[in-house]
Amino acid sequence: MIRINLLPHREEKRKARREQFYALGGLMLVLGGVIWFLGFTVINGYISSQESKNTFLKSEIAVLDKQIDEIKKLKEQTEALLARKQVIESLQANRAETVYLFNELARQVPAGIYLRSVKQAGQKITLAGYAQSNARVSTLMRNLDESPLLEMPQLVEIKAVTIDRRRLGEFSLNVSFTRQTAEDSKKPRGPVSAAGSSSKTDKKP
Repeated sequence: MIRINLLPHREEKRKARREQFYALGGLMLVLGGVIWFLGFTVINGYISSQESKNTFLKSEIAVLDKQIDEIKKLKEQTEALLARKQVIESLQANRAETVYLFNELARQVPAGIYLRSVKQAGQKITLAGYAQSNARVSTLMRNLDESPLLEMPQLVEIKAVTIDRRRLGEFSLNVSFTRQTAEDSKKPRGPVSAAGSSSKTDKKP
């Protein structure tokens, strides 16, 4: 009977398997290192690209913030110029306001009314004077109410006084003055008649 010793063959086979395992493990390690390096490189590239984008966005945001500040300054300057323009237009429209006021009073004050003082505070006009009768004061208030520049007359007081042995009514009333616009100031206004102005001058009886 022939006996065959298989131990060396098995040992060689076992050794070949170990070498194959080590080689495969080494290959896997190398392949893992390559994959890690590639992944690390790609991720770093994405991070660098994103950081550059963030830097660009920050710089653009800073430019936009600066432009917004400039726009705000320009807006403030524009509003200030508009406010000045409105003031100038208001001054231009109202520069002859006193002339219009006295001209209108000369038109609306009836005969028998003598104005002693005319005071203006804003749009409020206070008239004080003397009247030959209470009916004259009523006529004055009616004329003022129908005036295009004066409105809402309100009688403050009226009392009887004696001046140079004449019985007169001393009155005080308030009336509102309508501000003139630029268009109104350009409209021509008719001259006051000499008769009307002579009968409505500011003098005491």
